[in-house]
Amino acid sequence: MTQLRIAEAAGFLGVSGDTLRRWVGAGALTSGIDSAGRMVIDGRELAQFAKAQAGGSEQPEASSSARNRFVGLVTSVTADTVMAQVEMQCGPFRVVSLMSSEAVRELGLEPGSIATAVIKSTNVIIESRP
Repeated sequence: MTQLRIAEAAGFLGVSGDTLRRWVGAGALTSGIDSAGRMVIDGRELAQFAKAQAGGSEQPEASSSARNRFVGLVTSVTADTVMAQVEMQCGPFRVVSLMSSEAVRELGLEPGSIATAVIKSTNVIIESRP
């Protein structure tokens, strides 16, 4: 499973690393230690936390150009045999994309994985990240 360092996890939530560490200290999130001795957060747990934090909150309006790329955390994947809905939390923004279930499988998208939403006009393309 994906493990995220504190700074990276905090960036996906749009908060500082200190805020994320306080949440870990308060028991809102659990952390582990990676092979290099650094504090990490499980991607799946962070996805669930991000989804709960974003629930019901209004997203700020932002002006943007045609080719935007938002790196974020996959928070939900709902798939049937043909189509899938992928939800991501990219900082303070929730991004939803509809794509084929085959594409979801090929990209390995699941809650907790990191991906990039590429937005051009009305299309959203999700790219997986190694």
